Amino acid sequence: MAVIFLFIDGVGLGDPAEENPFLKADYHGFKSMANSQPFTNAVNEITEKNHVFKSIDATLGVEGLPQSGTGQAALFSGKNAPEIIGRHFGPFPHSGTKHLLREQSLFIKAQEQGKRCQFMNAYPDIFFRKAQKRNRWSCTTLMTKSAGIALNTTEEVKKEKALTAELTQEAWRNRLDIDVPHITPEVAAQRLIDQSVSYDLLLHEYYLTDKAGHSQDMGKAHSYLATYDRFLTHLIENKPDKCTLVLSSDHGNVEDLSIKTHTYNKVPFYAKGPGAHHLLDAESIMDVTPGILEILEDN
Repeated sequence: MAVIFLFIDGVGLGDPAEENPFLKADYHGFKSMANSQPFTNAVNEITEKNHVFKSIDATLGVEGLPQSGTGQAALFSGKNAPEIIGRHFGPFPHSGTKHLLREQSLFIKAQEQGKRCQFMNAYPDIFFRKAQKRNRWSCTTLMTKSAGIALNTTEEVKKEKALTAELTQEAWRNRLDIDVPHITPEVAAQRLIDQSVSYDLLLHEYYLTDKAGHSQDMGKAHSYLATYDRFLTHLIENKPDKCTLVLSSDHGNVEDLSIKTHTYNKVPFYAKGPGAHHLLDAESIMDVTPGILEILEDN
């Protein structure tokens, strides 16, 4: 029973207000997660055996706005990262919580179960040069490297085994002058589905939603959300029957463009497929990794 884990950065469930981009378009994928309900904090929970949708806490009992470094460490380890260091921290992992990603991550624990794991994101050569020079890695890349999983490069993109940050490969082609074709979000989603037959756990990260939130730009927010919505819709409608799709964020942001910062809003949590019932009791982002491990243990 494979798990496809979709991590979408900086997305909360906000008020049905003018500054909420989820009210500006009919995002079929986002709404379908909640059985066609509006994607706001007024949504009713869905707790069925094969379908879970609810809002979960990202503050974790620590004062201050949730941040990516500690939020993602908590999401990918099941441990209260901000409580460990006494504050929220980001965007990169804090030195006091790196051990969670190096030693106690979802990938490490899944591998201890004998599971095959892969991080689907790919990175251009310039990323590796900068990251290695500064020795500064994101939560997802640190977790991946620490589990002995090679980070995908341009080569894997060309072989159609990995995905670029914006999904469509357009930025790589037009801004970085890398010889890769433009693809649709649906093709990107199918690439993820195709790889699910070779792995027990696939992780994909989409961070442009967080960038859009910080920009306070409604047009940019719509562009990024619309692309991801097409990607998400294809995954929901075409995932293999034995595959469980899981989605979560690390903190709110893009759902309220009236402010430039993150928000205190709860974040969306979604599970669809035969293992969804293992996540029925999820209440915070710390519950996601333990639930996914239960699904994998069932296989």
